[in-house]
Amino acid sequence: MASGPTVLMRLVASAYSIAQKAGTIVRRVIAEGDLGIVEKTSPTDLQTKADRMAQMSICSSLARKFPKLTIIGEEDLPSEDVDQELIEDGQWEEILRKPCPAQYSAIKEEDLVVWVDPLDGTKEYTEGLLDNVTVLIGIAYEGKAIAGVINQPYYNYQAGPGAALGRTIWGVLGLGAFGFQLKEVPAGKHIITTTRSHSNKLVTDCVTAMNPDDVLRVGGAGNKIIQLIEGKASAYVFASPGCKKWDTCAPEVILHAVGGKLTDVHGNALQYDKEVKHMNSAGVLASLRNHDYYASRVPESVKNALVP
Repeated sequence: MASGPTVLMRLVASAYSIAQKAGTIVRRVIAEGDLGIVEKTSPTDLQTKADRMAQMSICSSLARKFPKLTIIGEEDLPSEDVDQELIEDGQWEEILRKPCPAQYSAIKEEDLVVWVDPLDGTKEYTEGLLDNVTVLIGIAYEGKAIAGVINQPYYNYQAGPGAALGRTIWGVLGLGAFGFQLKEVPAGKHIITTTRSHSNKLVTDCVTAMNPDDVLRVGGAGNKIIQLIEGKASAYVFASPGCKKWDTCAPEVILHAVGGKLTDVHGNALQYDKEVKHMNSAGVLASLRNHDYYASRVPESVKNALVP
């Protein structure tokens, strides 16, 4: 008799439904009108009621179904009883029908670390730039990002009333990435996407060194990786320690599953084991193609300033 779906595929199928639920929460908070904004460490480091509720929903839903997981979320929240209405116990059946890559078929629940950003692009969310916002659930094994789910709560929101809002993208290394149409920037064009609200001299020096044809400044790491896989940008360049593991874990998987590459500015792979420091202190450099070209253009002054 064939055995049922593996732990990894059950987790991804659940994370898909849980991310959709979080996206619904993110939309509902805006619709209700009270964002409940709190400044964390600076005026550009914000938390809203949507960040708090979405994280409670994601972490509690995952922990109920997979009690042995290590779950690391962006928001530092007190442990409290979570309203049953925030719990999502569904799973996306289509994912359960896909084969688990052989190298991951024997993974146990306790071997996995889940990195959660309940609302990536919070500052943009508070300013109404809703297409910048994503919900990120990344899954790591032995320090490597291997599966991820990205929900875009406001995908299609500019299509007007009646349009179906939101979409969910997911991927597993060795299986592929799903929920979008892969496109590339025209050959020979260098379009750089970088931060909108966390810029500084290092960031701009590094972007300039890429000799770009165009520079896009947008919010959210998840959003920038989606720009790479949908042909809107060729490289994501962020020469600053502002980005965290929960920002990059899920997006890295989607990018790697379609042949792209995400590293720090030195070209080192990022580590995602549970003991690792949360900050990506040597920045982020990602591209769908030609990663070596972009890595070769990072100035020495930037590399010296950003120590892994």
